[in-house]
Amino acid sequence: MGVKASLRSLILECLRAYKPKTVGELYRVVRLKHPGLEAEGFVEDVRALQAEGFVRLIQPPPQASSYWEYMKSMDENLWFFLVLGSASATLASIYMVPSVYPFIIARYILGSIFVLFLPGFAAIQALYPVEGELDGLERFALSVGLSLAITPLVGLILNYTPWGIRLNPIVSALTALTILISLLGTYRRFNRAALRLRAWVKDKQGAS
Repeated sequence: MGVKASLRSLILECLRAYKPKTVGELYRVVRLKHPGLEAEGFVEDVRALQAEGFVRLIQPPPQASSYWEYMKSMDENLWFFLVLGSASATLASIYMVPSVYPFIIARYILGSIFVLFLPGFAAIQALYPVEGELDGLERFALSVGLSLAITPLVGLILNYTPWGIRLNPIVSALTALTILISLLGTYRRFNRAALRLRAWVKDKQGAS
């Protein structure tokens, strides 16, 4: 325990003295003062310090020069592809899966998620594109609340169109709206990531 405490004190001391920009730089600095330090033990101590609130690790911004290149980043856009997958699974359950037990259960489950969660979730991602603005529980609650507001509004608008409130128009409208809002969310996240990347590059150039 004493060795661990002294190593963590050394890590904090190096952070204050040298202000390394990356975990790799910090490891090299600490290893100069602690030659026998193994990478696994170092990473474990850094994570422990982060959990205790002594350090804050920030993931580097994605190296994307364009929106389409940014969209290839699965880490940044996993939520978007999950929305697409959920919407596609819902459409498949409606139009391709037999309306008999037990297949009908999947339709009920996917349909509930499609109506009561996805539209609001996409809207929350577009309204709050920065991670950390809302925690997971807040995002979930607001997603359900917004979905309960968006879905009836779509039905109300369809009621005054030639298509009316029927299955196909409602499914088409909700699918299109959810995907469009999701794309807006990815674009806003790309803009924020581009700002972070420019600041990160400028910071590195200033440090060099």
